[in-house]
Amino acid sequence: MSTRAFITGVSGTGLTAVERDFIRAQRPWGFILFRRNVESPAQVKSLVGELRNAAGAPDAPVLIDQEGGRVQRLGPPHWPVYPPGAVFGTLYDADSALGLRAAWLSARLIAADLADLGITVDCLPLADVPVAGADAVIGNRAYGTEPAKVAAIARAVTEGLEQGSVLPVLKHIPGHGRATADTHFRLPMVDTSKGELIRTDFAAFKPLADLPMAMTAHVVFSAFDPAQPATTSATMIEQVIRGVIGFQGLLMSDDVSMNALAGTIAERTRAILAAGCDVVLHCNGNIDEMREVAGQTPELSGKALERANRALAARQPPRPFDRTAARIELDALIARADTASA
Repeated sequence: MSTRAFITGVSGTGLTAVERDFIRAQRPWGFILFRRNVESPAQVKSLVGELRNAAGAPDAPVLIDQEGGRVQRLGPPHWPVYPPGAVFGTLYDADSALGLRAAWLSARLIAADLADLGITVDCLPLADVPVAGADAVIGNRAYGTEPAKVAAIARAVTEGLEQGSVLPVLKHIPGHGRATADTHFRLPMVDTSKGELIRTDFAAFKPLADLPMAMTAHVVFSAFDPAQPATTSATMIEQVIRGVIGFQGLLMSDDVSMNALAGTIAERTRAILAAGCDVVLHCNGNIDEMREVAGQTPELSGKALERANRALAARQPPRPFDRTAARIELDALIARADTASA
């Protein structure tokens, strides 16, 4: 069955009749969950089933932002706390093998949690490289400040997710680390030179260009396009994301409802697709906005459809895994990181 080139959130812990009718009529490619959608394991699993049933697509991708630290949609009392990315960076500095092991363990445990619920995509890893003076929106979510280190840890996270049968989404391509504003509220402008961006920010993403999916950054890079953020810039998508970085997977926007983007939701949606994103992401569950996005979104076709199909086909069967032993080992490594940073 054909689907439309957008991913949607919904408003609560179960579908309303209006949302069910919307999904049936508009056929989004996928769905994304937030804390407002989470109450208990049984409820989340039921909601995931409702979403797929309404779409008539038993394999429709269901996404979530489950990084650890302050970006964790599933949490206590039903799910464990996971460390922020900076913990892996601290361990890596002391012993690179331990840092990579901790990153893998955390991602593999997260994947097991998600698989229990039927969630098949995690918006992780981050390859953002923060700099001094940047907005704290990335902060300790980042793995470090050296591109090679960030890429290595991001690869370990990717492998942990994939071995748990969860697809990764690389974010925020081509880099959010220099942003001096939170894109939920306003548009950041980065005035760094092309050469420096290629050497640092973009260099962290380049080794990860084979990942199946990526999410854009609502950030202006004036050296390449002084007017448009990467999400709505054909120049950034063609020359940098597809070109310099070499990413050829499914490219989704960051949330279309974030205030970094200008215009109405409909205008933003058109701009995102015209720039070269394959799929528009809408997160807040506002049905009026959802209708605006759907009204401007075509059916997935051509190269976008090929990339979407290729991304879903990359999902692996889960490998054997001892969750209890992994949690014990991860906790020991986190304690070691705490000691190292004290």
